Amino acid sequence: MDAFIDGVKVANTPSGTVPVVLVGVEDDDDLLPVFVGFDEAMAIRRGLDAEDIGRPLTHDLLLDVMEELGGRVERVEITELREGTYIADLHLDTPREATVVDARPSDALALAARTNAPISVAREVYEAGKELPDEFEELYDIREVVTDE
Repeated sequence: MDAFIDGVKVANTPSGTVPVVLVGVEDDDDLLPVFVGFDEAMAIRRGLDAEDIGRPLTHDLLLDVMEELGGRVERVEITELREGTYIADLHLDTPREATVVDARPSDALALAARTNAPISVAREVYEAGKELPDEFEELYDIREVVTDE
């Protein structure tokens, strides 16, 4: 299913504050919440905002190296839900051949945000994890929570 990053939010839970990336799919109002760490959430948000902080962070560095070697991100797929953990594939074009690399969804989404690479979610993964959008209305955008970066 064709997907997109709908937002990067912060949820207050009994165990603390937890960042969540909201992934939407075309032609459906529900959202797939992907819970990630703060660093990963900020990396995705910076990619979406095309924020340049002067020196390359990990995802920027990975992209710089990949591009210097002649590769590019072709697309990102969230392919599986295994024991409560989402699994993603990073599809790359390289000078040798196209290849698929196993990736955490947060890393794959951070790269997609920087490259505007297409994102997709396997239908069974989306169906298993989707939530109504009003479940996330009370959440804060991560930019509102982390203001001094």
